[in-house]
Amino acid sequence: MDFENSSSSGHAWNSLCDVAEYSGIFDSEKRQPHSRCMNNTRVALRKNLRQILDKRDRTNIWLNGLAGVGKSSIAFSVAEEMKAAERLAATFFFSHKHAQKAAAIIPTIAYQLALAFPRIRDDIVKAIERDKMLLSSDKSRRDQMQELIVKPLKTLRFRQETPYAIVIDALDESFSVEETARLVTLLTETLAGPDLPNIHLIFTSRPEAHIRAAMHSDICEILLTTRDEDTIQDVRCFLRASLKKTRIGRPAIFGQPTTSWPSDDEFETLASNAGGLFVHAAMSVNFISAARHNPKQRLDLLLREQSTVGADIDQLYRQIFATSENPVVHCRILASIINLFEPLPFAELQEIFHADRETLTMMLEAFSPVILNPPDGVGHVEIYHASLRDFMNDPLRSKEYYVNDAHAHEHLACCCLDFFVRKEPMKPGDQWFVLRSDLPWAFYPFLRWDKHLSLAYPSSKLRNLLALFTETTLQHWVSYSTDTSMLRLLWHYLVRAKETCLSLTWIRGPSDIVVGWRIHKALREAVKRCHEQDPGFRLPL
Repeated sequence: MDFENSSSSGHAWNSLCDVAEYSGIFDSEKRQPHSRCMNNTRVALRKNLRQILDKRDRTNIWLNGLAGVGKSSIAFSVAEEMKAAERLAATFFFSHKHAQKAAAIIPTIAYQLALAFPRIRDDIVKAIERDKMLLSSDKSRRDQMQELIVKPLKTLRFRQETPYAIVIDALDESFSVEETARLVTLLTETLAGPDLPNIHLIFTSRPEAHIRAAMHSDICEILLTTRDEDTIQDVRCFLRASLKKTRIGRPAIFGQPTTSWPSDDEFETLASNAGGLFVHAAMSVNFISAARHNPKQRLDLLLREQSTVGADIDQLYRQIFATSENPVVHCRILASIINLFEPLPFAELQEIFHADRETLTMMLEAFSPVILNPPDGVGHVEIYHASLRDFMNDPLRSKEYYVNDAHAHEHLACCCLDFFVRKEPMKPGDQWFVLRSDLPWAFYPFLRWDKHLSLAYPSSKLRNLLALFTETTLQHWVSYSTDTSMLRLLWHYLVRAKETCLSLTWIRGPSDIVVGWRIHKALREAVKRCHEQDPGFRLPL
């Protein structure tokens, strides 16, 4: 046995596993709870999709529609069916909830292809062995596509006649407009070669202009609307099943056997308000069935204001917010959670939002219909649906509940700086970056404080906290940092902080100039100490 080659192959495969973005795989635990189509819903649409996917050609599909019409649930159900039939090649489900990176998309697809087609795993591994930079974020996406996907798949051309599928969900939640267009073009063009297996591409997104422009003219476009009669009936089916589950699960309120609820008139009003929007129906059910609340009273509250336009998701959000004891303050916390660069568990949020711990808990309870907060504390606190982010980011829609991004980042920057200054002063031998077991939440403030600062509104509270931080904590960081890699990391943070604090939008008086000078001085000291430890490595100021 060639142990050297075996070791090399194992290292290459491990490298691929390390860069794969598991939150992009449709049934990943990171994506719990999974959203799938309920039984006996979307029957005609799913039958149509199966007929297309059974063809031995390369017909690609673009499923598009407004936020909340159920695109991701359909994508999940299709992926689940294809996996059960052993015909799923790969998936990538984009989400704002996870810190996904553009450079991870192709390696993640390649990782799944190696599992779906074991015969090409060695080809993928050898490609990584030949080019040590192949998995680098700086590598050309087209080169990655050719070496990790196209060339390995060519070996299957005459062995694999069964049609497979690659499902790409929520393109509109991906990265920049340019990156999205590049991805669509790259996948559709490179997988269209005559010497490749039959693989259908399924894309889902909102019908945005830049995505439409990237789609080839021969793509099979399926438009999901809220006015389609089948969709409206599916929403009604979902509501009936969900309300029945609520009724059976609350015997203290509905008795045993259960009493009839809701009335026909109540159900018709609820269904009319939801129209063809699954997300409207789902959040209405979340609101009605919330723990520690009476479903009858919650339904009455929800129906008190009848929607003048069917499927008005904005009105539903406003109704849910209005039930809070302090909606304006709670929306401020909500906006901060939405503007985090990655979702965090409840325990970490409690520590970061130290001064607002009680408000955070009350907000999560009041807004539980629109926020996922795992009861076991293991998962992340996340918004239920991307439409909430759209609502909160548009002042014409959210109105009195609007919090602009600069003020949300100001709150987050204050929370990070407050976290630093209220911790015990460092002692010689301590390392400011260490993720100590008793402080698992320390990582986020250290990694993200500078970025929140650069995007924040420069309030007097933030400038005062920054002054205190630069006068005490920052000096300890520089003085007691002994590791070269951490000095480089500190340099990276200080460069951004210096740019922010010496900008014209930040400086309001002499005290701000003093803060900027302290950061500059700390930056110089970090560069000096780094050079002393590694004379061959120089960092610019």
